[in-house]
Formats: sequence, structure tokens, C-alpha cells
Amino acid sequence: MIQKLFSLSTLLFASYSFAQTTTITDVLDREVTFDAPAKRVIVGFYPEDYMAIGTEAAYDNVVGMSKYIWQARPANWEMNVKHRPSLDEIPGIGRVDTNTFSVEKVISLRPDLIMLADWQYKGLGSDIQRLESAGIPIVVVDYNAQTLDRHIKSTQLIGVITGQQERAAKIANEYKQNIEMITARLEKANLPQPKIYTEYGASGINEIGYTFGKNMWGAIATVAGGNNISAPYVEWWGKLNPEQIIAANPDVIVITGYETGTGSDSMVMGQGVQESVAKERLEGFKKRTGWSSISAVKNNRMYAAYHGACRTILDGAMIQFYAKAMYPEVFADLNPNQAYLDFYKNYLPVMPEGTFITEL
Repeated sequence: MIQKLFSLSTLLFASYSFAQTTTITDVLDREVTFDAPAKRVIVGFYPEDYMAIGTEAAYDNVVGMSKYIWQARPANWEMNVKHRPSLDEIPGIGRVDTNTFSVEKVISLRPDLIMLADWQYKGLGSDIQRLESAGIPIVVVDYNAQTLDRHIKSTQLIGVITGQQERAAKIANEYKQNIEMITARLEKANLPQPKIYTEYGASGINEIGYTFGKNMWGAIATVAGGNNISAPYVEWWGKLNPEQIIAANPDVIVITGYETGTGSDSMVMGQGVQESVAKERLEGFKKRTGWSSISAVKNNRMYAAYHGACRTILDGAMIQFYAKAMYPEVFADLNPNQAYLDFYKNYLPVMPEGTFITEL
């Protein structure tokens, strides 16, 4: 099912200690040749995945990164910087989505490899040619798609980049087994699909926030057995009209948030967030104008999730969470919150404390 990433010779002779010329096929089916493990890496996206798969020591070889995606989770970022202050000293390279990505800065850092997300690679356009003309290999990975194939392949690729193939294989296999367990139970139960709506709640209760179609939380909802009401109207992410949400009448609603929002009624979740505060914010969304007729509201099937736990190899716990929210009897034995914390315990050097999932 999963495309083979590298040649038999690479599998047999790859060394954790000595770099050797390696050719891989990335998620865009591009063949990329570089010396692995890489010694001067630019991390464009998925910084926590890079650490989980490559170990904390992988950051000894990171010479630049696009920091905003980690700093958008300020308490998580501060927790990691407190543990490893040198993270704060890594040069920033700007953002692709705000046109602040600096090709000149990247080249000046003399990387021997750049790891970019699929959307970053496509968003850079002609700047990719400038980077490749400078002799810098670019490996494209993708957790945003939320497909099993790309999650596994991206994990394996990071394993090659960092010289942690065995660790990557273990993490990938655990993720695959989790998905297969959920899929098998859903097939056996053969129950009607609940309708589910997910909204990023940073803007608060008075403004409809972004929802997700076939990627990110939308894909998670689908994998977990749900009928995502946003899918017919939103391809990747966008906003539904309030009337569309009410007319669709979802059975389950999930509101996501980071540690901070834009207002006093924003959904907040994550490191350092007290569950009582998260529940209070979620209660505000339940009382939204016009929502009293929605099945999820009437039946108190309102949930919240940490937005930072999506588009990452850590999101296996969130798939459990969605599955349990929609099929509570089928997945009664699962503990998604503990599964999320266990990943940190097993693969990351810090242990978060806060609220990562909750319900009313």
C-alpha cells in the first residue's frame, strides 16, 4: 500500500554515524539525492514532528526554520525553549503564506537540505528554482493531507533525513495500527454515519470561523467515520454560512483552539489551559444565536480539541477522539487524552500540561 521510499542498498548500508549519498522519493514523487543523515537542515514546517522522529539531537543540525507555526502555540513553544534554549537561537527564515520567506536568508545559512511542507513547496513557485540552482536539495513532506499514506511516507522521510529510520518505522507502524484498529471497529459496527461539523474557534462566538473539507480536521472526521458537513462546500478550508450549518443539522460539533485567541470568547485549548476555562468557552459556542435547534446542541454533543494536535504524526490521538465522540459505545475503552500524552512520553523530551480535548 505504501510506496517504497528508498533503494535496497540504502536500507542495508545506511549509517547513523556517517553520512552517505542517498536517493529518496518524496511525497510529490520527486527523486532527491543528498548526504544522509543531513548535517545542516532547514525545517520549513512540522518542527515538533522533526524532533519526535529525529530525536531532540536532530536539532543539533538545524540551521534555520520557519518558526511561526511553533510560536503560534506560545505555551508549547515556551515549554520547549525552556527545556532547550538553543531553539530560540535558530535563525528564522520567514513564512511562505505571508510572502516573507527569504530565499537569500536560506542560501546564506548554507544548508545541505531543506524540508518543506507540500503547500510550502507549491506556494514558493519560481523561488524553488532559485534554491535548487544554489545546489540545495529539497525534500517535500506532508501531514496536512491527513492521509495514512502521506503520514507514513513523511515519517519515513524524516527518519532518513535525521538518520533515525528504525525510530521512524516504529512511529509509523504505531500510527498505522491505530488507523487500522479504528477502521476495523467501524466496519464491524456498521452504524449510520453521524454528521459532524468542525470549526476553528479563534474568532469567538460572534463570527463563524474556518472549517475544513478534505484535509486537516475534515479528513480526521472522515477517517473516524463521520459525515463531514463542510465537505460539499469547502475543498481545503474556508467558512460556511451560518444558515448552512443550521440546515445541515450536525449530530456532533467540535470547536478547536490554540492557547490564545483573538478575544475573550475565543476557544482556547492546549498547554497551560485549565479545563474549566475551556469548558466555559465551549459553552459560549453552544449558546450561539440560531444553534439551539441543532441536534449536537440539543443532545449536548459539543466537543473541543487542541488545534495544534492536527496535521502532525501526533494526531492519532485526535482520530481516536473524533471516533469516540461520534461512536461512544464502539470506542468506549479508548482514552484519547492519555494517548496524546503517551506520545510525548515516548517520543518527545517535554511533557505538556493543559487541556487538549474536552466536552460538555
